[in-house]
Amino acid sequence: MKTELVIPSAAVYERAGEILRRGGLVAFPTETVYGLGGNALDPDAATKIFAAKGRPSDNPLIVHISSPEDAENIAYTNETYYKLAKAFMPGPLTVVLPKKDIVPDSVTGGIKTVAVRCPSHPVARELIRVAKVPIAAPSANLSGSPSPTTADYVMRDMDGRIEMIIDGGQSEIGVESTVVSLTGDVCTVLRPGDIIPRELYEVVGEVAVAEAVKVPSAAGDNPESPGMKYKHYAPETQLILLSGEREDVISYVNNEKRKKAVLSYSEDTGKYKDAYVIDIGSADDPKSQMYNLFKALRDVEKADADIIYANLPPENDDFLALYNRMIRACGGEVVPCLPLGEGGPLAVDEEFTI
Repeated sequence: MKTELVIPSAAVYERAGEILRRGGLVAFPTETVYGLGGNALDPDAATKIFAAKGRPSDNPLIVHISSPEDAENIAYTNETYYKLAKAFMPGPLTVVLPKKDIVPDSVTGGIKTVAVRCPSHPVARELIRVAKVPIAAPSANLSGSPSPTTADYVMRDMDGRIEMIIDGGQSEIGVESTVVSLTGDVCTVLRPGDIIPRELYEVVGEVAVAEAVKVPSAAGDNPESPGMKYKHYAPETQLILLSGEREDVISYVNNEKRKKAVLSYSEDTGKYKDAYVIDIGSADDPKSQMYNLFKALRDVEKADADIIYANLPPENDDFLALYNRMIRACGGEVVPCLPLGEGGPLAVDEEFTI
């Protein structure tokens, strides 16, 4: 299959819409990351998405719609859904609701809920409008690798696997949407993103955060949302997160003898020795780090390093999306760095897994 890389135009939208309606796949930009789209009402299209990504078929797909009200066609909505829609849609929020029978089980991973999102990116919105079908779309990368934030990254993973990639430039946010479930008694965050729990609380009141946000779901569990299960976002080279004070992290890395790469805070880029350093943004700026993270996880492979290090993000609301993505990218491998006189930097506690 030849994969076509195109710039948005009226003719491109028409061709892309036709591809989707006949069961083909089109990658397209959203404000979060690029999505790999298929007709959400076509069970065979979902199968093609899983095959193109090499993705486990029990991992549900998000269904993209052109307006919040279109959720009525595929899901059973409620008052809380419309409160969230008024506050955050179109935008980087996905809501899990009980599904209607029109949505194939292959799209939802066999569970009786559907994840619904109304993106704000103009290319995504026009594509959905012209296609005249809801679009099921996970991130447009090979399963487990970093999500793509440019069309070039999509092409690296999907060339020869799908029919078309629409180039809409760099994604604005850089990590996937916040996912919340409204199927229980409380609005529950299943995957953190740019919209943080504190902002949700201001709209709906009580908000819970699923345990799997910080600890991946166990094997055999049926996840309600993408990103709750399996190792995700990982570079090919082993990534290890380092916890502790920043100066202790720097000392630990500088004493590493292997060929190393570092995802560094802007303030610390000049402090690492004999390392391939990528600036991921200021230590106090989670949005800049989110914007740069997946690009950094792909570009760091240029270092041809034996090991990649990065700081373990805080677990608070503002950094929760970063913590979630990075703890999965490293497979839960975290090393606590100790100060000099307490066993560091040459001696550290044994590596442990979260």
